Amino acid sequence: MELVNKILLKISTAFVSIIGSLILVFCINYLLPGDPVLSMIDPSTATPEMVENLRKELGLDQPFYMQFIDYFTHILQGNFGQSIINSEPVLPKIIEHFPATLALTFASAVISIVIGVGFGVLSAIYQNKWIDVIARLIGLFGISMPTFWSGILLILLFSISLNWFPAMGSEGWKTLVLPSLSLGFVGAGLIIRMVRNSMLEVINEPFIVTLRAKGLSERVVMYRHALRNALIPAITIIGLNIGELMAGTVVIETVFSRQGIGRIVADAIMAKDLPVIQGVVFFSAIVYVMINLLVDLSYSIIDPRVRRSQ
Repeated sequence: MELVNKILLKISTAFVSIIGSLILVFCINYLLPGDPVLSMIDPSTATPEMVENLRKELGLDQPFYMQFIDYFTHILQGNFGQSIINSEPVLPKIIEHFPATLALTFASAVISIVIGVGFGVLSAIYQNKWIDVIARLIGLFGISMPTFWSGILLILLFSISLNWFPAMGSEGWKTLVLPSLSLGFVGAGLIIRMVRNSMLEVINEPFIVTLRAKGLSERVVMYRHALRNALIPAITIIGLNIGELMAGTVVIETVFSRQGIGRIVADAIMAKDLPVIQGVVFFSAIVYVMINLLVDLSYSIIDPRVRRSQ
């Protein structure tokens, strides 16, 4: 029963975070300079009466709290508003392009986890050996290299020089390889460092010495016991990293001309389409909070000590 209460508390906290994200996104868009009405009509031909009528039609003449209540009511009904550029509903547009962004985020997360955990473990086991040097160089490269720059380098090498993968588009698995590699290396650098440091701390724990004294093989000690304990802090980074990867799709989808919500929000920023920006940011906040909720709940599965404390 206590475990159920803990889970309900975490779910309630996630819900409060989503509401807070909604308030924050609305406040930021409300305080942005410029008049969105002037983005919808030609200022050179618009009369003050036309501008005022359109502002009343959109509810922009209402006080701040009335605008927020109206927006919150529409959100509860699944209505994220309409684009001020082409009057298309925002939510169906997000749902239509979200699978492409989800595929890119998932592929990038898999690459970052495989490279990060793999090289992090090897770097700790073979500390100060040549593989440790290589792992740390990969981690430094991933953290230091901007995604747009690594994306351009990958296009020059694998698309233009070798002609192995297409440089642009979002159709087929081949178009997913280069952008996911470019985005995945960023997360891999952070995971390598976290896993390496965690493994080095766990390896020196007394229970590792005891397991070795009992005659367990080094492989069992490292991969079944040390790695499992070292993954707890790494999982937090992995959960946060997935949110960062989703945020990074704004740049990557622009570089590789992929059609996803990252590209949508980039185009909306250029066009000052505030409802689309607001809808995409809030939708991304929901996904980010849900991912971190799942990561939080996964602790009790991986570490028995967390289950006992709950």
